Amino acid sequence: MDPQEAQKLAAELEVEMMADMYNRMTNSCHKKCISTRYDTSDLEKGEAVCIDRCVAKYLDIHEQIGKKLTDMSQSDEEAMSKMSPNPTSIPPNVAQR
Repeated sequence: MDPQEAQKLAAELEVEMMADMYNRMTNSCHKKCISTRYDTSDLEKGEAVCIDRCVAKYLDIHEQIGKKLTDMSQSDEEAMSKMSPNPTSIPPNVAQR
């Protein structure tokens, strides 16, 4: 797979993940905050406040998890690079022969 295809695939995957997160957030906050009776056509003040808080918390947690996963990934990459030998360096005992 060439770099352009990989970048396109990564962008498509990101859009799909964002759509999934939006759908889960919408369903979760709707279930938590909106009455099933639908007495009025507009959101009541309490419902609107609940939705605002729910969405803010959901997005905040999503951001925190994303940062944590990025940090973990970078730590793993650093650990792997330290463990793998540098192919351009010649061990001292080989260079002396």
